[in-house]
Amino acid sequence: QAQLVETGGGVVEAGGSLRLSCQASGRGFDMYVMGWFRQDPGKDREFVSGITYIGDKTQYAESVAGRFTISRDAGRSILYLQMNSLKPEDTGLYYCAARTTWATWVPTTTTGFNLWGQGTQVTVSS
Repeated sequence: QAQLVETGGGVVEAGGSLRLSCQASGRGFDMYVMGWFRQDPGKDREFVSGITYIGDKTQYAESVAGRFTISRDAGRSILYLQMNSLKPEDTGLYYCAARTTWATWVPTTTTGFNLWGQGTQVTVSS
């Protein structure tokens, strides 16, 4: 009924940039809050960034603040993550997430979101 599909991952050298995109679809669902998480094997899925429905509030993990920028299109169905000054520790599987119930804040834990994409791999070489 609803799905998220991520694109834009790849391999990049340290200091480089990537732009991730997430296409949301699903009749009868509103993606009130959307965000990005990342995960490496053997580690917990961690919050990267999130944005409210109209983009009036954003949240960033301390590790990416100042380097990453989250945004969404005017139609509210596409989520972006511009990643600059990438570091090897940014390597991971990046997941797009959405919350389909109303919220005026950006959750920063996995339990705050109920819809997930399959992930796109980001690898930053030393």
